[in-house]
Amino acid sequence: GGVVAFFQLEMSADQLAMRMLAEVSGVSGDRLRKGEIDAVEFGRVRDAALEIQDAPMYIDDTGGITMAKLAARARRLKRMVGLDLIVVDYLQLVTIGPGGKVDNRVQEVSAITQGLKTLAKELSVPVIALAQLSRQVENREDKKPQLSDLRESGSIEQDADCVMFIYREEYYLSRTEPREGTPEHLTWQDQMDQVAGQAEVIIGKQRHGPIGTVKLSFNSDLTKFGNLARDPSRYDQHSRD
Repeated sequence: GGVVAFFQLEMSADQLAMRMLAEVSGVSGDRLRKGEIDAVEFGRVRDAALEIQDAPMYIDDTGGITMAKLAARARRLKRMVGLDLIVVDYLQLVTIGPGGKVDNRVQEVSAITQGLKTLAKELSVPVIALAQLSRQVENREDKKPQLSDLRESGSIEQDADCVMFIYREEYYLSRTEPREGTPEHLTWQDQMDQVAGQAEVIIGKQRHGPIGTVKLSFNSDLTKFGNLARDPSRYDQHSRD
């Protein structure tokens, strides 16, 4: 595969590696952390570790990295071994640094998104930048994220070629379980059965294509997304206005 630079600002490299081990091996991340695995699972974890070790992925978990340092490290990686993808997790944890001249946080995020856009063009590589959502989404009945829910969203929406959101109805329904034995609980259980193990990828913006929603499978034990059986009813694409 291609060379990936992963700037992981939220978790440590060890935490990210544990998640990758769970996904590749198929062994629950919780049981991995507790060391509660049998001999067969240990073999799967060992094989997964060797597979990940050989992957051309470079993880940088420097906390509070500045945009200048991020760009410099990406350029160096491109020069030394090549570079095919940059991932930043997450955007709002990148900083401008002491030399940056900004008056507020919105301007700082704007400078960062513009910097990532410039870097993508300079190195001719795609950049995937994760971003936090505003807490507004938690305060309304419809929890599906929208472009306006992006924290300091103006520049993110403007500079991104594509904006995608992940939404899991199961996550929100699980927090509203009625009392067992009631008609409401039966209705709730039916709703849970319909959305269990599923996630939606909502394409809120796509500069060169349609927007819409695609349903995926989701395994919370492995933090792993996958394809559902292809069914036209699972796809809800709409052309942009």
